[in-house]
Amino acid sequence: MIKKIGIGLGVVVALFCAVVVTRPPTFHVERSTTVAAPPESVFDQVNDFHRWSAWSPWEKMDPGMKRTYEGAASGMGSSYSWSGTEKVGEGRMTIEDATRASRIGIKLEFLKPFKATNAATFTFQPAGPGATKVTWAMDGNNNFVSKAMSLFMDMDKLVGGDFERGLASMKTVAEKSPGATAGAASAN
Repeated sequence: MIKKIGIGLGVVVALFCAVVVTRPPTFHVERSTTVAAPPESVFDQVNDFHRWSAWSPWEKMDPGMKRTYEGAASGMGSSYSWSGTEKVGEGRMTIEDATRASRIGIKLEFLKPFKATNAATFTFQPAGPGATKVTWAMDGNNNFVSKAMSLFMDMDKLVGGDFERGLASMKTVAEKSPGATAGAASAN
């Protein structure tokens, strides 16, 4: 009897592993919004990590988290490290690509509660006079453990809502910034 239970459990584990290895090797999460401000003004909100506290959804989850800024004041080479509660964990972001008013590429390293390195990308496209379509995306690789977790948690649902909240906050901040009103005045 115990031998049959052992064989049964072995088959279940083997089937589970077979299903896990068929999961996608990568993931992609993306959200967009349109902001009533020119691309330069919206770009500046992302290109300077010091400005993230005004719109980042994770800043609101743990206002007491510890922050460290290194490298350039903004743009390529600037980095931001954080350490907070279990909701925000610990990690580091480094701007690796900054094409003025067009694109920002960020190396996103999570240290706690789990280790992972992903790529975050912000793109800024003109969307009419004085407006910008902002797209926030994150891409990463799925190892065996994250493939197994994807059976129970959808990365898009897990992070997508945070991106939506962050973009909504960014929209509010960017539309109130002096660059937004200057862009709107020049468009008229």
